Amino acid sequence: MSVSVIEQAKIQAQVLVPLVKALQAELGEARANALVRKSLGDLYRRFGEEFWKAKNESDLGKAVSSAFRTYARDDALAYDVIEQTHDAFAFDVTRCAYAEFYKALGEPELGFVLVCTADFATAEGFGPDVKLTRTQTIMQGASHCDFRYRRDAGGSR
Repeated sequence: MSVSVIEQAKIQAQVLVPLVKALQAELGEARANALVRKSLGDLYRRFGEEFWKAKNESDLGKAVSSAFRTYARDDALAYDVIEQTHDAFAFDVTRCAYAEFYKALGEPELGFVLVCTADFATAEGFGPDVKLTRTQTIMQGASHCDFRYRRDAGGSR
């Protein structure tokens, strides 16, 4: 039995939240957050690369849909699919247990740094032709997160 991503995030927060807060106190918030984003970004980019290779799927909609079912496991996310095609997967997250957890900790800003910024790095790992746009997140107080994955015109897999 594997541990769900939401449970992993809760376990990691026990170490990462105090660590990031200590880094912020020592280095300043902006510098500490940039360091954390870069370090975690490298990690999540590799996760994206490994996922994409293991999936071996040319259909972007199917591949990203599969990835988000993993993140949504254990009722972690509720989302509505807007578009799913060979070259796109667009959806709105309407409830986010990750945001609920970090808000309960009183640390939604750290939740954004530790959880939400990983989405872009992971998408980079899917390849140079895959782009993610997102203009808002529940973690930052919006009503929903608007994920839009697209394959660049001319890109193919």
